[in-house]
This record gives sequence, structure tokens and C-alpha cells, in this order.
Amino acid sequence: MADSIQAHAADTLRYIRDTMSRATEFTALPGWGGVAIGTTAVAAALVSGPPDDTVRWIGVWLVEAAVAAAIGLATTIRKARRTGTPMSSTAPAFRFALGYAPPLVAGMILTPVFAALGLAARLPGCWLLLYGTALASGGAYTVRVVPLMGLSFMALAVVAFAAPAAWGHWLLALGFGGLHIGFGVVIARRYGG
Repeated sequence: MADSIQAHAADTLRYIRDTMSRATEFTALPGWGGVAIGTTAVAAALVSGPPDDTVRWIGVWLVEAAVAAAIGLATTIRKARRTGTPMSSTAPAFRFALGYAPPLVAGMILTPVFAALGLAARLPGCWLLLYGTALASGGAYTVRVVPLMGLSFMALAVVAFAAPAAWGHWLLALGFGGLHIGFGVVIARRYGG
């Protein structure tokens, strides 16, 4: 009888832990890291100039994407360690990654397609839309401000598709620069860095 009660108690505790893990938010997203990413994006916009079909223009933004990914990963790991948030084997982090990664992969696939078709000048709209989608879908498992940031990127993408192509670098600066800086400050102040 005692073994049966212990087994039932262990099963109940396992169920409670699993339920709590699924219900929690992924809170290791770094606000100050977002500010740093935004700063490098503004610099990239100044270096790149208006969108064109050159390898140089796309290259500037691909380098910026790599720099932003490195900053984001490093500052996320740092914040997770500081706050004691586990990065592996946690349901919130895993669900965030499952929602966040597919739109980014779509962007990686569409970038050479746009370039090959002579549509590189429309990449700003594509990148803003897909990054916003990544934040909105992955952000469903984070703090409330992250999906709002994603929707802001998506709205800016609509503007980018409707605006003259020559404005693309300024719209990228506004999105990847301004939105990251603005939302980064909010995340840093409200959610611990």
C-alpha cells in the first residue's frame, strides 16, 4: 500500500513539474543585447546605403545578421546564467526556438532567390516580415512585449513593400535598429536585462 501511495505521489509530482514547465515563459531574452543589435543595424544601414542588386549590399546585411546572431546568442546565454534560467531541456526555451527558427530559415532560403531574380531591393520587406513572424510566433512563449515587437516588425514590412525601394536601408535601420533598441530598453528595464 505504501509503495502504491509513493508511486502515485511521484507520478503526481512529475505531472505538476511537466505542467509548470509548459506554462512558464522563456525569459532569457536579453534587452541590452537587443540594444546592441539595434546599434549594429543602424551602422549597417549607413554602410550599405540604398538596396541594390550588388553582392556588396547583400553582403553587408548578411554580415550584420551574423553579428546580430552572435550578440543575441552571447547575451541570451549570459542573461540565462545570471538569472538561473536553464537553456537546454526546458519546454519554454524549446518552444521558443521551434516558433522562432522556421521563419528565419525561410528568410535564408528566400534571400538568394530574391537576389537571383533581381529583387534584392525588396529584401528589406522580406527580412522585416520574416523576422517579425519569427518574433511573433516564438514570442508566444516569452514575455508579452516580444510578440508585440514581432507585430511591429511585420507592420514595418508592409511599409517596406509599399515604399520606394531606395528607402530600404532606412526601413531596415528603423526595424532592426530602432525597434531592437526601443523594445530592448523595455525588456531590460521590465524583465531584468
